[in-house]
Amino acid sequence: MECNACSGPAGAFIPDVAHGRWSYMGALTLAEAGPVLAATTAQELPREGIVDCSGIGAFDSAAIAVLLALKRRAAAESRQLAFVGLPPRLEALARLYDVEEILTG
Repeated sequence: MECNACSGPAGAFIPDVAHGRWSYMGALTLAEAGPVLAATTAQELPREGIVDCSGIGAFDSAAIAVLLALKRRAAAESRQLAFVGLPPRLEALARLYDVEEILTG
């Protein structure tokens, strides 16, 4: 999936400054995980602490790793971070890895 806000076919967390949240658009597989996570280091976490994941296209277990890394970063910065709009299959994968409560809590 290509995205005009992305630099190429990889997905990205798109800041919505007006609403203080991020939205993810695109695939989030092993191929995208490293570059996507690296790109977030240059971004301030969303002001309202909300990340809309409804735009995640194709994904694999690397998506779980990226979301957990963002949760760890938020905790290290004493910030709250909530993921909304998780695709049902991604929630099922989180349950499989027993991290659903971390992602949805």
